[in-house]
Amino acid sequence: MTTALQPPPPSRPLLRLRLAPHAGMPRPIDGAWWPRSHDLLAELPWLLAGLPRAWGHITSVTVNGTTWSAVPGRTLVFNQVVRLRRTVAASAPHTIILLAPGRGRWDLLVVPPDTTEEAAEPLMAAAASGRA
Repeated sequence: MTTALQPPPPSRPLLRLRLAPHAGMPRPIDGAWWPRSHDLLAELPWLLAGLPRAWGHITSVTVNGTTWSAVPGRTLVFNQVVRLRRTVAASAPHTIILLAPGRGRWDLLVVPPDTTEEAAEPLMAAAASGRA
């Protein structure tokens, strides 16, 4: 009997996420996320999987409605329901807000997917340092 070896499934590129150091003081931006597409349903599981465990289970996500493709009212991520909200706030067109009951709220700068690495790197570094 022979066994054919199957190639491993293609792996997903690394999550492009930079978080600000944990501090006791609230900050306006807690880091930056650079998704690979405007498809929130495809990108969100990768983001949530890459967050620190200390943040707990994210149950609610708020995004700018003009930035992302269609967003339903909720989705299932890792067998957990995540409520999705859209806003059209002109004051924060490139942010995502993550809520975990009893743990807190985190606001991340969203670097648009089509941004070049040259332009994205300083944005992500500034957000992670608290200068965004």
